[in-house]
Amino acid sequence: MRSFARLAAATAGLILATATAHATVAVRIDLSSQRMHVTNGKGESYTWAISSGRTGFNTPRGSYRPYLLKRMHYSSKYDNSPMPYSIFFRGGYAIHGTGYVRMLGRPASHGCIRLATGNAAKLFSMVQREGALISITGAPRAR
Repeated sequence: MRSFARLAAATAGLILATATAHATVAVRIDLSSQRMHVTNGKGESYTWAISSGRTGFNTPRGSYRPYLLKRMHYSSKYDNSPMPYSIFFRGGYAIHGTGYVRMLGRPASHGCIRLATGNAAKLFSMVQREGALISITGAPRAR
């Protein structure tokens, strides 16, 4: 009986350690408010302004896991535009930094999710360490 109790305790500890080691960053993007809410395994929480796809350029909705992280990417589709701290989540769509910070808080991109570059760097680092689940909901308001 004691060995069963020890085995059960060890198994529970292993499951807890594995769950903690695989904590993921929760990235919730609301296209209606043009905001991203991020929480990580350390209990940190952030809310940042974003820009999503402008009229004629949709941002995909749904739940995604990142499949590629690139510290610096240049768009082959849009004039070699820089996309620092890119977190690709579907096809050519990514969360990335931008120099167009005055446009944050309203739709302005070709479909990607833009963030201030400092926030993109912070998110990139968290996702590198912990992985992520990205959820995109809502619809941009018509202007």
